[in-house]
Amino acid sequence: MARPAPAFACTECGWTGAKWFGRCPECQAWGSVLERDAPRTAVAPAAVSEARTARPITQLGGTHVAHAPSGVAEFDRVLGGGLVPGAAILLSGEPGVGKSTLLLEVAARAARSGTRVLYVSAEESADQVRLRAQRTGALADELYLAAETDLAVILGQVDAVRPGLLIVDSVQTVSSALSEGAAGQPAQVREVAGTLIRVAKERGLPLLLVGHVTKDGTIAGPRLLEHLVDVVCQFEGDRQTALRFVRALKNRFGPTDEVGCFEMAGDGIAEVPDPSGLFLSRSGNPVSGTCVTIALEGRRALPVEVQALVVSTQAPQPRRVVNGVDSSRVAMLLAVLERRAGVKLSSSDVYVSTVGGIRLTEPAADLAIALAIASAVRDTALPHALAAIGEISLAGEIRPVASAKQRVAEATRLGYSEVLGAESGSVRDVVARAFAAGARDAGAEAPAF
Repeated sequence: MARPAPAFACTECGWTGAKWFGRCPECQAWGSVLERDAPRTAVAPAAVSEARTARPITQLGGTHVAHAPSGVAEFDRVLGGGLVPGAAILLSGEPGVGKSTLLLEVAARAARSGTRVLYVSAEESADQVRLRAQRTGALADELYLAAETDLAVILGQVDAVRPGLLIVDSVQTVSSALSEGAAGQPAQVREVAGTLIRVAKERGLPLLLVGHVTKDGTIAGPRLLEHLVDVVCQFEGDRQTALRFVRALKNRFGPTDEVGCFEMAGDGIAEVPDPSGLFLSRSGNPVSGTCVTIALEGRRALPVEVQALVVSTQAPQPRRVVNGVDSSRVAMLLAVLERRAGVKLSSSDVYVSTVGGIRLTEPAADLAIALAIASAVRDTALPHALAAIGEISLAGEIRPVASAKQRVAEATRLGYSEVLGAESGSVRDVVARAFAAGARDAGAEAPAF
């Protein structure tokens, strides 16, 4: 007996037919024709063993998750103390920022500590990786290299080497014969990442994956990749500067507000445990148009110098050029300075920049930017021992910022004896106080606004 044809019906008008249409022939609605009376298969409940029976959470014995140091202290800081057995870590970043160099350094230091490391390069040959390792001093006897793009061969390498740490560079260039499509396609990335993570969980093997990014900075491939892994780290840095930052966007075993600081050099990548002097100028004498603020990068307080230059112009629309700060935030501060503090800026070109290539995005730098602009207008230098921390409102008030005690403690440790903040008064009072201190140090009279 012939199988009856399935019937289809439109959910909008009720039309029925024996053939599916993407557009209903009756009401012309798109995507409303669905199959009805389709055979349904129910999932039968499976028997649950005694060991897997659900129990109250208070009766479960918690196991301590131990972090094993990787040998790179700044990387361990971001991970929450080190590598966790069975953890899958995804490191993403722009092309050429130094992802492979960082992971090769992690692999070399872990190998020197006695851990057998398997570094799988799916983008370079083994000789190319060895050449870079020789240049950066990352050679170790327990560091094994393999240039493979087939997932099955990589799993065979894991069985043969039996490493204590597995690094795959990168997950978008590895393909599996069990999935259709070329390497890097969503189906391939899902299959490769899922298999590697399953193997890492079963063997208690820490797994480090390198991920490519798209033009808008997001991780390439399906969003599922970020959900599968335990830790998502982002490697940031400007190619014009040697400074690099590692941030944790997701971390199941530690905090997500830590930042690791590195510096790229000709012989590899170096840790920067105390980057307090990287964002300050080297001028011995006070210079007008400069002010120091204490910015927070994760949990780390960093002194950052803000520089400003104000030049008179006859143009109908003065220029506002910024580097390292938000342009709209600077435009708002210029309006507040002119309206609330009496600093005339409507006929001047204003240039604002940070030192060292760092980018300030938090409002705690408002007061330092305002003081640097006011100092440039009057061509009067602020004291070297002065730092400014505070958010400026449209009413000219200085608001307190987050982690103020930590910022003040870091400023005091670095030798800044006077820290201006929310308790100093309005922006007009703070500007007058700052110039009074500068004039007192220079033995001159403070400028009037």
